[in-house]
Amino acid sequence: MTMLSEIIAEPSISCTTSSHDQSNLSVVEKLHSWLTDIGFECESQLVPDTNNKYNLIATLGKGDGGLVLAGHTDTVPCNENLWNSDPFTLTERDQKLFGLGTTDMKSFFPIVIEAIKQFKKEDLKHPIIVLATADEETTMAGARALVKQGRPKARYAVIGEPTGMTPITMHKGMMMEAIRIQGHSGHSSDPSLGVNALEAMHVAIGTILDWRKELQTKYHNPRFAIPVPTINLGCIHGGDNPNRICGACELQIDVRPLPGLSIEELRMEITTKLKPIEAQFPGISLTMEPIYPGLPPFELSNDSKIVKLAEQLTGQQAESVSFGTEAPYFQQLGMDPIILGPGGISEAHQPNEFLALKTLQPMIDVVKGLVTRLCLK
Repeated sequence: MTMLSEIIAEPSISCTTSSHDQSNLSVVEKLHSWLTDIGFECESQLVPDTNNKYNLIATLGKGDGGLVLAGHTDTVPCNENLWNSDPFTLTERDQKLFGLGTTDMKSFFPIVIEAIKQFKKEDLKHPIIVLATADEETTMAGARALVKQGRPKARYAVIGEPTGMTPITMHKGMMMEAIRIQGHSGHSSDPSLGVNALEAMHVAIGTILDWRKELQTKYHNPRFAIPVPTINLGCIHGGDNPNRICGACELQIDVRPLPGLSIEELRMEITTKLKPIEAQFPGISLTMEPIYPGLPPFELSNDSKIVKLAEQLTGQQAESVSFGTEAPYFQQLGMDPIILGPGGISEAHQPNEFLALKTLQPMIDVVKGLVTRLCLK
């Protein structure tokens, strides 16, 4: 409890609003110290182009293969006035631990340390690697930096996101795109004085909705609760007064592609479909720009050794989830990653976030089991 209490007390919020964005260095420093104390070789790495944010790679043992136990060190922002206790003070109540990041996902680190502290490097045939990443909640900058470095190298990985102790081997990707139309303002009494960006955006929205129907007709995966790709029209901004022709308009959309769909190809496809609108409205310019690079979909074969082991240890069959994780980046590094952790996604990103005490020991036992099967034999 002491470790969890200490890292909950260290704010490490990731936010797209720079005034709320925070460094995770204090959390990484604590993990560095604790893991060094139990024999790990630790390396803290500054993540480029971030607000003083760090990844931590901690390794016990040497050799090929090995198991990565991974989590992100950041949390989402919180509305403190909506909490029943201080979100930065670990509070036990009703057999639950309350605090920002208890479920998503700072608790995973003390669980891992408790599970692995008994293992000695001379007994390991394959290394144990504890990986703590930065900025998962916003840009995935920490995971992207690791891919660029090509490390760490391992055969398997567990990402301790809240899955209710169910092994997860599949999730959708995520794209966030901004469609911007620049027209020309003018007095609304004479439409010829301008080019209405909002009218052009109306056509763009229709094009996007038609594209959504096309994708949902063409692609279907019954392993997902929502078995089709989704496109959400998230927000729109345009114009400034009813008696002015709208000179500029921006629409932001969220796209969730199924495994097998390429973000780059989807981006090219919708750009191609939207481009003819410029000819339909002479005088406008239409551009589409990613709000962030995008998260690829993830899928791992249920025949992977780590999936079979996780199913045996948890007693639960592998499933899919709708939320995104760092798993695609670990795949790019050559690992077979599963997503598996205590708590539920319904408790994450909420006031009074909590983790039930009864979930701690089962997760400790699962981590011990995976290390024993994958690193000692």
